[in-house]
Amino acid sequence: MLIRGGTLLPMSERGQWFAGDLRLAAGRIVEVGERLALQADEKELNASGCLILPGFVQTHVHVVQALARHRADGLELLDWLTQRIWPYEAALAAEEVFDAARLGIAELLAGGTTSALDMGTTHSQDEVFAAAEQLGIRFTSGKCHMDDGLGVATRLHEDTEASLSQAEVLGQRWHGTAGGRLRYAVAPRFVLSCTPALLTGAVALAQRHGWLLHTHAAENRRETELVRQRTGKGNVAFLAELGIGGPGAVLAHCVHLDEEEFALLGEQGTGVAHCPGANLKLASGIADLPRLLARGVRVGLGADGPPCNNRLSIFHEMALAGTLHTLRHGAGAIDPWTVLELATWRGAQAMGLDQVGRLEPGWTADVVVLESSPWAMEPGGDPAAAIVFGAGPEAVRHVIVDGQLVVRDRTLLTAPAEEIRRRARASAARVAARLGWS
Repeated sequence: MLIRGGTLLPMSERGQWFAGDLRLAAGRIVEVGERLALQADEKELNASGCLILPGFVQTHVHVVQALARHRADGLELLDWLTQRIWPYEAALAAEEVFDAARLGIAELLAGGTTSALDMGTTHSQDEVFAAAEQLGIRFTSGKCHMDDGLGVATRLHEDTEASLSQAEVLGQRWHGTAGGRLRYAVAPRFVLSCTPALLTGAVALAQRHGWLLHTHAAENRRETELVRQRTGKGNVAFLAELGIGGPGAVLAHCVHLDEEEFALLGEQGTGVAHCPGANLKLASGIADLPRLLARGVRVGLGADGPPCNNRLSIFHEMALAGTLHTLRHGAGAIDPWTVLELATWRGAQAMGLDQVGRLEPGWTADVVVLESSPWAMEPGGDPAAAIVFGAGPEAVRHVIVDGQLVVRDRTLLTAPAEEIRRRARASAARVAARLGWS
């Protein structure tokens, strides 16, 4: 495929953009240059008047929660979990997990996200991977582990060894499939819903197979206080003591950290998912992104879950990441090029994706083509500023994952969009009736 006639933002050099073309073959970027000749066996994709950049990367989402969107508002984290999310996840049947995952993944792809790190629920994780395989996203996910905690729904409260055994079977079944697009991540939910035995077992499982570790940490002030009461340590420090840290781990949120934990994240090279939209909606606070970056922490962006945001838009997270931190650090605290890095190669780096997030020869052919005509992107100027502060999902024209077109002219190609919507509405109605939600 030859993507022709756009403005390229390769993300290999800060502040670089130029008019040019992009050649893809066998799932890789082959050539970046000006006025490349169309070869006999190539398809041409018109990008005239558009911006061409690496596909967006999200480092923390919950696609299974998509059927609870707009039904869990006005609550802080712990009440949100016990009153809405855990009962919802416990009520899901396998086909509803599939419908929820397809709805969430379709939204991600249509919004330009080509890679995502997802946390599933405790049951029917095969359905999540099946949805990701069908729709064509680059997807890292795992069943959610829970063997402890007040207010945990009975169906989500697992036997420790059985939970870990199920994860091992799932990981061996799905990790590396779909040509390497799908990967497994061991996903204990958070300290308050996991025994130390489960957390250390998760570490051993991930290390045994070389899988990623993915959990929540220091999201909410009350959660952090309860962890300190239970363990005598900060949330991140306790997880690190058990082995959840370093390049093989991604911690979502990290809003409430002490000085030791900021240093620890940087020294260990732990990945952090910055989720400003969800943190605002759940009244959790604002993670200190400039301080994390100054400490050398590997950071990406994530929309978190549809019921706590209520969207899976990387554009929403970019706009917040580029503006929120001025309140604490002053104007220009995070410039738009840094935000674009977080949404591309930095996010990929945080979740251990190799050669993802830049438009360079040999790198993975994950590409998004954005129209520059939305009103808030006119009349031009710095393209990073236009994307971060002016763009939204409506700007996404084409999306390519692993060299394959999955969205063309705003149309999802890998599954019928109306069928996804229809099935999601029907499943959501069934779950709501089951739970007695109005």
